Amino acid sequence: MRSLEYAVRRGIFTVVTVFLAVTLNFFLFRALPGSAVSNLARVPDSSPELQHALTVRFGLDRSEWDQYVLYLKNLLHGDLGVSFTYQRPVSHLLLSDLQNTVLLAGAGTLGAIALGVLSGVVAAWRRSSALDHLNTSLAILTYSFPAQWLGLVLLIVFAGVLPAGGMSDQFLFQSPPFWRHAADVAAHMALPAATLILTAYGGYTLVVRSSMLETLGQDYVLTARAKGLPDRRIVWRHAARNAMLPMVTMVALDLGFVVGGAVLVEVIFSWPGIGMATYTALSQRDYPMVQGCLLILTVSVILLNFLADLLCFRLDRRVTA
Repeated sequence: MRSLEYAVRRGIFTVVTVFLAVTLNFFLFRALPGSAVSNLARVPDSSPELQHALTVRFGLDRSEWDQYVLYLKNLLHGDLGVSFTYQRPVSHLLLSDLQNTVLLAGAGTLGAIALGVLSGVVAAWRRSSALDHLNTSLAILTYSFPAQWLGLVLLIVFAGVLPAGGMSDQFLFQSPPFWRHAADVAAHMALPAATLILTAYGGYTLVVRSSMLETLGQDYVLTARAKGLPDRRIVWRHAARNAMLPMVTMVALDLGFVVGGAVLVEVIFSWPGIGMATYTALSQRDYPMVQGCLLILTVSVILLNFLADLLCFRLDRRVTA
């Protein structure tokens, strides 16, 4: 019953947070100067009559409250609206963009976790050594880099070596073999994924190192040493496994930052994901597209935090907040 009560309480909090995010998402961009009609790229100098017709066509002649109620009703049915610019359902347009963002954010997160855990464990095991100081300094340094700044640096340095824009080679012949297409996508993803990895792994390193130092001082680790177990087994089979609990929360929380950072990284490297779609929709005042993009990003972060809370409670029943 305690587990169910905790899950229900966190679930209600999650639903309320999503509702507030949806409401803010709707009104935020309508408070900005300009309008979707006047900013449409295809009618920059349109006549007042055409602008009025488009205003009526898009339903912008209604009050904001009426638009908001209609938006909530459509949202309950899974309808994100129709793009002002492309005149297609937003959900259809964002499906492929979401897949591309998940691919990039997933590669960046997995790479950061692997690198952060490895460097954090090594730094803790070699505490106060030159290797520990080097690992910690690099972690703090890269963790302080803004993703957009590091992305620009990598773009300038490696633009002549690795693909610097897009997701695939436009000159690659149609229907290439799977392995060639995968290699092409991996090459184009190298720089944006490296940007996400370098800006995220430092936090994992510091958390793992701190948790490992605490775990290595536990009695069962001292007992394992007294038994003469190999260092590698003590570190990975005993200490590291029990030091991973703080990583659960951080990974889930950091996924939100990774997705948020991916928005900027996608624009820098012209990666066709949610971030690039958001940037394009903002420049065109395409309200349904912007709302759809930010709704996906916001709900993803909130749900990941909710899952992290449940997982932490599952692993440690002392969690009650």
